[in-house]
Amino acid sequence: MPPDVSLVIVNYKVKPLVMRLLLSIRAHVRIPHEIFVVDNASGDGIAADLARDFPDVRVIANADNRGFAAANNQAARAAKGRHVLLLNPDTELIEDCVTPLVQFADAHPQTGVVGCRVLNPDRTLQHSVLAFPTLGSQVPIMLKLHHLFPHLPAVRRYLRRDFDYERTQQVDQVIGACFLMTRAALDTIGLLDERYFIWFEEVDYCRMAKNAGLEVWYTPQTQIVHHGGQSFAQVFAPRRQRYFDASLVKYMRKHHGAGASMVVRVLHPLALFLAWIIGLLGIKRSTYA
Repeated sequence: MPPDVSLVIVNYKVKPLVMRLLLSIRAHVRIPHEIFVVDNASGDGIAADLARDFPDVRVIANADNRGFAAANNQAARAAKGRHVLLLNPDTELIEDCVTPLVQFADAHPQTGVVGCRVLNPDRTLQHSVLAFPTLGSQVPIMLKLHHLFPHLPAVRRYLRRDFDYERTQQVDQVIGACFLMTRAALDTIGLLDERYFIWFEEVDYCRMAKNAGLEVWYTPQTQIVHHGGQSFAQVFAPRRQRYFDASLVKYMRKHHGAGASMVVRVLHPLALFLAWIIGLLGIKRSTYA
């Protein structure tokens, strides 16, 4: 019998976090599962450590950094599970969140993606449900205007500040920290779009699922801790902005047309300059910008 779920973790120079996540999976998950760790040329010796401490984990070692979407897809193509659960390497299980997600997917056959409650390390709620991006919401975020004007209507709608995290409900998108791709989605729309190196790949997947008539769900029935952006914390702000804008261009062109993507291209140099200033000042960026 195939496992109920395949767990996929992508490592990029965060080996201690991956090892902690694997320990938490070992401690909590009881449903039949398999685990993949895809290493994007981290050079941190994780393959040897996994062979020693977690011999049951399947390791895919890349000679170069293929990006988040492509690395996840490598494991998903080899996965035997009925569903595939993507876990950010900086997440940590504090309970068996995997079994309830699989049970939810099985009970709702039209589900394409499901995510759960996400907590900060101090166990406070982390906002993990957003609306689909629009040009009106993303331009202020690119230009950091939402920091100066936090009540901009388009940004507030995008960030779903009014969302009720106590209620199970259909949503536009859940963040990729804990992202269950159901068998219905895998069979209908396939894998992540590898044109996204980092950022927007999970947003795009939720959009494709909805376009295919599938459902995206949030459930508070279980929870996971997300330490937040540890791989990219090692990257200087302008480089992060470059990755963000490049993915945003692809998303806008795919879902909003050439005109929207051109606006992002035109504003990119200014966004890069602002990111450079933020990097020099050492200002911590928010999750979304």
